[in-house]
Amino acid sequence: MDQSARAAKAQYDKMTKSPVHRLIVTLAIPTILSMMITTIYNLVDTAFVGRLGTSASGAVGVVFGFMSIMQAFGFMFGQGAGSMLSRKLGERDADAASRVASTGFAASFTSGILIAVFGFIFEDKLIFMLGSTETIAPYAKDYLNNIMFVAPFCASSFTLNNMLRYEGRAKLGMFGLLTGGILNIGGDALFMFGMNMGIAGAGLSTAISQVISFSILLYMFLSGKTQSKLAFSNITFKDKMLTEIIGTGFPSLLRQGLGSLATILVNFKAAEYAMDAGVSAMTIVTRVAFFLFAIALGIGQGFQPVCAFNYGAGKYKRQREAYRFTLLLATVVLAVLTVFAMIFSGSLIRIFRDDPAVIEIGTRALRLQCIAQLFLPIVMVTEMLMQSSGKKIPATLLSSLRGGILFIPLLIVLPIFRGLAGVQEAQPLSYLLAVPPALLMADRFFKHTPNEDQPD
Repeated sequence: MDQSARAAKAQYDKMTKSPVHRLIVTLAIPTILSMMITTIYNLVDTAFVGRLGTSASGAVGVVFGFMSIMQAFGFMFGQGAGSMLSRKLGERDADAASRVASTGFAASFTSGILIAVFGFIFEDKLIFMLGSTETIAPYAKDYLNNIMFVAPFCASSFTLNNMLRYEGRAKLGMFGLLTGGILNIGGDALFMFGMNMGIAGAGLSTAISQVISFSILLYMFLSGKTQSKLAFSNITFKDKMLTEIIGTGFPSLLRQGLGSLATILVNFKAAEYAMDAGVSAMTIVTRVAFFLFAIALGIGQGFQPVCAFNYGAGKYKRQREAYRFTLLLATVVLAVLTVFAMIFSGSLIRIFRDDPAVIEIGTRALRLQCIAQLFLPIVMVTEMLMQSSGKKIPATLLSSLRGGILFIPLLIVLPIFRGLAGVQEAQPLSYLLAVPPALLMADRFFKHTPNEDQPD
């Protein structure tokens, strides 16, 4: 048995025979660290930009809407290709996994190029479509210009990282994301204040760090550290492979796309009732709430490769055990963080913008988000279960419920009766309404899945 065959067997044994609890935690820790650094960067970025004024702080929310579009395509190709390649590796078909990885990466990079081209052509209209006000627009444009140049690298970085996770090699992905995140934080301080570039410096810092992160992630595949290999010769449009990748990853596109649309709508509604202070407050709340949720999400992302690999290998009992453990651990962790955030909600908002109006609006919104997020793990983990198992329709439905089908109508209707309070309440209520469908889908999935593992 040659070295690559031994490595493949060791990886197979690790994914199908290691204790499930330990395996999920081992895979989750690098992902959590990566997400925490990225999220801390987002929070630091928000705090730095907040020093430039309330309008500049609001620009972060506007640009976040554009970055969500890049993430949507990156996650679609990354989650779709990742789920498929993990199942192929579970079936011990490394050649097919390489074709999936190469095709998914090429499609992701191409989508980033198209996003950049259309972004530059329609930039002025795009900024207002993303929810900018007249006073926020100049800051948003300065921030966005640099980021659009690197859209292909941003989108495909998300794809590469997701494929590494689904291979069970989250540590390799962590190194790329950690490096980019740390450089981004240092770059913000250097360009924004050291070189007096203001908000344009934040955009330049993000652009440079994204290219570096992309380069590191790509190197992991090109240097032979993975079972799936990226190569031009592996890119294929036969056997409906690209269609399958898109279909499997579509729940991620839908969730991120609806999330982007919801972010835009939040900006519009917040501006309607509270002008720049409303946009700034809801931007800060979104960042803080995601920081809290990031650890639970990281645990879920440690579950995804275990779920997909074992489903492909016919280890259904392990998949069931992994689902239950992930749900319990994510809920407990989120509960602890939520209590802390509710107690210190006002102080957390003040860190990012010491404006009485922003603090008042943000404090109530954050407390409501915290309460509702306690129920979010059941929705998140069930959606991951469906997507990792290749169940496209249930995954898409649940993703759309969590991403915006519930949130967007509530965001339109509630403010009619509740004003600004309705803007604050829409997201938490949508989380709660998504729980019953998630419970029904999980129950149905396990009723139709064998209870015992298939023999090797």
